Amino acid sequence: MLTGKQKRYLRSLAHHLTPIFQVGKGGTNDHLVRHIVEAIEFRELIKVSVLNNCLDDPKEIGVEIAQASGAELVQVIGKTIVLYKESKDNKQIELPKATSK
Repeated sequence: MLTGKQKRYLRSLAHHLTPIFQVGKGGTNDHLVRHIVEAIEFRELIKVSVLNNCLDDPKEIGVEIAQASGAELVQVIGKTIVLYKESKDNKQIELPKATSK
């Protein structure tokens, strides 16, 4: 589970990224999730865009993809979904430490 500080940091990193996957009118499927899992292992942080012809709610799609891929849902803004998952082999992003009170 990501803290607010970590999500803020990831959002700042994701700001300059372009979406590498699109969810269309067919919605999500196993094929899309498999490609997202492969990409997120390599990149750690990705954006997914939901096309206008998709009738599903982008927030629901974000939750669905995050659960299916084992990633963390960082943000859903408009029709753009930001996902993060720490890579096992290609760790590039160092998250801020979670502070406990």
